[in-house]
Amino acid sequence: MLPFKLVYHAGYDLNLGAHVFPSKKFRLIRERLLADGFASADDFVQPEPATDDDLILVHTADWVKRLRSGTLSLEELTHLEIPYSEPMREAFWLAAGGTTLAARLALRDRIGFNVGGGFHHAYPGHGEGFCAIHDVAVAIRRLQKDKLIEKAMVVDCDVHHGNGTAAIFANDPTVFTLSIHQFNNYPELKPPSNLDIHLEDGVRDEEYLVRLAEGYLPAIEKFRPDLLMYVAGADPFHQDQLGGLMLTLDGLRLRDELVLRTAVERKIPAVVTLAGGYARKLEDTVTIQSGTAKVAAGLLV
Repeated sequence: MLPFKLVYHAGYDLNLGAHVFPSKKFRLIRERLLADGFASADDFVQPEPATDDDLILVHTADWVKRLRSGTLSLEELTHLEIPYSEPMREAFWLAAGGTTLAARLALRDRIGFNVGGGFHHAYPGHGEGFCAIHDVAVAIRRLQKDKLIEKAMVVDCDVHHGNGTAAIFANDPTVFTLSIHQFNNYPELKPPSNLDIHLEDGVRDEEYLVRLAEGYLPAIEKFRPDLLMYVAGADPFHQDQLGGLMLTLDGLRLRDELVLRTAVERKIPAVVTLAGGYARKLEDTVTIQSGTAKVAAGLLV
């Protein structure tokens, strides 16, 4: 039995077909964790979809209504960069419910793990970059509204800047946002996070880990959040199709250890969401993101 639950739903797959975002990876990660003997079926819990009221804690009522009904303009779909379908819509509601459940479980188990989520490009009133609903922000606002936490910190290690996160929490002293990313990459416009660590193209393991530690460790010591939200993108990997950093499998494992060990040692509950991953070989993305679960479990042994 694992020391925490793995939150997963078969409906996480956005059913995109032949698309650079391999949303079937969520199912494949679950299958890998089972095949490796790391997890059993009893280690997985299934979330309920977020309610519309949950989503409106972050998003405009108009965006939620039109996304639910499928009445998006061509321009909005172009920004979203994925085709609309009812399974796609359902997947975002489930991702938000899953990250919220993982956050609640983290308060009990020290770590909560959503085998999905991390849709950090979504804004209150529109979607961008494969992200229609910002599940991480929804989870934070839901737990704040329920008075389970006061302060949260988002540590975004996806190769792409967390622009939606930065915009949603701008000027909010209760949420600290950190994004470490390749600067010369999507999105073109990068609203300021509380701490942005801009990396040049081709950064390798050692520099990445030093830069992350130099920013993250002082920030978490000063801010002392009640909850850490870790956006654990696999796309800093050197074989990623949409990234230009050069991290190895070992470097990504050390990244996960740095972020999560820091939280565990300070008794700060941590939530993992998986975000991007577009390796040329899909099995590499599956290896990286199933590896994040193994790192997390090892810290609680």
